[in-house]
Amino acid sequence: MSSSGQRPRDGVDAIIEQWARERPDLETPGMEIFGRIYRLARLMGERAERAYSAFGISRGEFDVLATLRRSGEPYTLSPRDLSTTLMLTTGGMTGRLDKLERAGLLTRSPDPGDRRGLRVSLTERGLALVDEAVGAGLAEQNQAVRAAFDDRRAAELADTLRELLAATEHRPAQLP
Repeated sequence: MSSSGQRPRDGVDAIIEQWARERPDLETPGMEIFGRIYRLARLMGERAERAYSAFGISRGEFDVLATLRRSGEPYTLSPRDLSTTLMLTTGGMTGRLDKLERAGLLTRSPDPGDRRGLRVSLTERGLALVDEAVGAGLAEQNQAVRAAFDDRRAAELADTLRELLAATEHRPAQLP
């Protein structure tokens, strides 16, 4: 809430008001929540893109480097594992890997356990770059959170969104 005690208004409020006028029979809690989540994701995606561009990489390229970094030493995965984790086609992954390899941020080498396979590994330069870039991206996210919430409210929101995500994600049928 603002210092005047009123909630700040946003673009989703205007959309909800228009629907209420035109279709008062509609229930809009989902639109209020997911409309804001979508807008937040888009805005923060743009901020992350700017943060990563300072390191000469795109958000998609950051995702590849970060996936390798999160995998732990030796920071190596197969192209298939990367594609699956990032939900990319093999063609989309190949383009990213080509660019990152040309930049000296990763290498591709034969998989010693599969003569048809490859292994993708971070280089020392790639490791240093992704460690800096992840800090810059997190700084953007944390700045946005701290502008609106104290630590307690931020933790509550994270818990609430976790519950919503768990309830929304596809779950296989539970066997009795």
